[in-house]
Amino acid sequence: MTLALFIGIAYLLGSIPFGLLVSRCKGIDLRKEGSGNIGAANAIRTLGFGCGLLVLLGDMLKSMSALFLAEHFLGATATPLALVLVGLAAIMGHNYSIFLGFKGGKGVAATLGVFLFLAWKATVAAFAVWLVVVAITRYASLGSILSAILLPFSMIYFHAPVIYVDFAAAAALLIVYKHRGNVVRLWSGKENRLVR
Repeated sequence: MTLALFIGIAYLLGSIPFGLLVSRCKGIDLRKEGSGNIGAANAIRTLGFGCGLLVLLGDMLKSMSALFLAEHFLGATATPLALVLVGLAAIMGHNYSIFLGFKGGKGVAATLGVFLFLAWKATVAAFAVWLVVVAITRYASLGSILSAILLPFSMIYFHAPVIYVDFAAAAALLIVYKHRGNVVRLWSGKENRLVR
């Protein structure tokens, strides 16, 4: 099996819109509620914590599953570069889903799943920052931005391969870019809190 095949599989897995699927089970289109995002934060605000957690896990596991399949079936050819390409495909699938007209989420949970697979210690440390920031401010977007920015530095601290550090930096830039509207709302004091 070739790397290109698993990049394609990763993109398709990443494209599965768990937020939309879960919300439709409740008779709701998550794209038309709250912030309009299909991610876990909007699911929590709109559908409740249980459904939001289900969306979070689904988005994480689809990325991790793509990497697991690639590592298992590619064997010796599952190099760090190969895994980075597969992980990137999963994230891009989530952000630009083929099932949603190449629209999608902001990639936080999908990115979390990728880096938990690649370097779990560094990722848990960065995620801890998300928890602290959200606990204090109740802004999921702020926690996502700050933890994403911290991730490459956490990767360096835990001696991750250089290519993973570079990938983490690129993923952080993508997350910040996808949250540009949130940054404007945070600055103006109009951002939605995760919980009231």
